[in-house]
Amino acid sequence: MSFFGRKKNEPPATNPEMVELGREFAIARRHRDRKAVNRITRQLGANSANLTDTDRSSFEAGQRSYDEVPAMPRSGRNRRR
Repeated sequence: MSFFGRKKNEPPATNPEMVELGREFAIARRHRDRKAVNRITRQLGANSANLTDTDRSSFEAGQRSYDEVPAMPRSGRNRRR
C-alpha cells in the first residue's frame, strides 16, 4: 500500500503550461499567498477570451494534481518555558 495510492487513470492534460499554472495556483492557495493567487487570477482573466475548454481542464487538472498530495501536519510549539 503506497502513501500516494489515490492515482486515477486520467488522460494526460493537453496544455502543460496551463497545468503548471494550475499547480502554482493550488500551491499559492494552500500557502495563503494572496499576491500569487491574485496575479494568476488576473492572468487568467486577461486571457479568458483565448482560453479553450482544454485549457480550462488542463488548469483544473494541475490544481487536482497538487490537491491530491496531502498537506504536511503542522507541528505544535515544543518550546521549553
